[in-house]
Amino acid sequence: MSAHRIGLHLAVIQFFFALSWTVYVIFLPQLAEKVGIPKSAVIYVLMLDQIIFVLADYAMGVASDRAVRVVGRLGRVVLAITLISCAAFLALPLVAPSGSAPLFLGIVVLWSISSSALRAPPLTLVGRQAAKPQQPWLVGLSMLGLGVASAISPYLSVVLRDLDPRGPFLLSSVALALATWGIVAAERALASQPVPPKSAKPPERQPHGAPAAIGFLMAAVLAAAAFQLHTFINSTPLYLRFAKPVELQWLAPVFWIGFNLAMLPASWATKRFGGWQVMAVAGLGAALASLWAHQASGLPQLIAAQLMAGAAWAGLLMSAFSVALALGHTGREGRFGGALSSVLALAALGRMAVLAVEWQKDPGAQPALAWAPVAGWLLAGGVLFLLSRRRQT
Repeated sequence: MSAHRIGLHLAVIQFFFALSWTVYVIFLPQLAEKVGIPKSAVIYVLMLDQIIFVLADYAMGVASDRAVRVVGRLGRVVLAITLISCAAFLALPLVAPSGSAPLFLGIVVLWSISSSALRAPPLTLVGRQAAKPQQPWLVGLSMLGLGVASAISPYLSVVLRDLDPRGPFLLSSVALALATWGIVAAERALASQPVPPKSAKPPERQPHGAPAAIGFLMAAVLAAAAFQLHTFINSTPLYLRFAKPVELQWLAPVFWIGFNLAMLPASWATKRFGGWQVMAVAGLGAALASLWAHQASGLPQLIAAQLMAGAAWAGLLMSAFSVALALGHTGREGRFGGALSSVLALAALGRMAVLAVEWQKDPGAQPALAWAPVAGWLLAGGVLFLLSRRRQT
């Protein structure tokens, strides 16, 4: 199995993994209502999921560092936990008619914990087993699967919302289980690849050590929070300045179209210039795109700004995971990858908290929420630029 095929396999896994979350969010309100949980409380169930992701993603990353020491073990562990996750996911629409809220929430918790097996561990596999020049490409393909799923999620919301939830849950579970089945072979294929000859040119030193790790995570928090606010809170009001509400389902994927178009070029740039440099430039580019979106005088300008923001986020996210693998090399790739995944979940939790208290409807808070992405991405880019200029020995 070539590195290209392995990357495509990881992309398929992340595609179906992200689609399962979309299916979950679409049907959670009606499933929760069947067990006596009001729709107004669904946001707190989603926040519980994110809290679990924050903890479980890091723990799963640390565990994957241990499992990957024996070739084939990590793939088997990921597959076993994913099958448990798929079974729990499939059970959600089946137990909801029973009306038992504790049982339903217990299965939600089981699914949330076990689903973390498909975030940090596959990247641990890439960081430990793949040759360093291949890593940006493999990470980029994996993130591309996530981006494609995110791009089609608004359409899925329209198509699936009136269906019996058992069908989408069944298809999502089976597809994800089948896609993950080949991860054991992918792990062995990566481990068996010949080690490329070392370049005569000494590698350029990149930031490392505790100061670099702390600065990296600080920048990741700022960038992830900016992404959540820009994409899930600010984008709809921005579009409604120039478009009708019925047109939102066609405009919502614009950000993700830019993301997908830029992902593989971002992989090349990361390999060519380094993850720190790409993160810094992408952070500053995202801040500029968010500013442009607020200053847009018409829908075409806004669409262009959203495409630019999506492309910048692709560069940020892809290079961030590459940097995480580099910071963890060798032996702590899962720890740093899990920490980055936890940061992303923490940012999503913050965005849900904003929605839960309805700050986005408060006239006093709206200006701060509107400009927070610009500030967050700008600060993240600045921190990363300073770190990239510092060559630690």
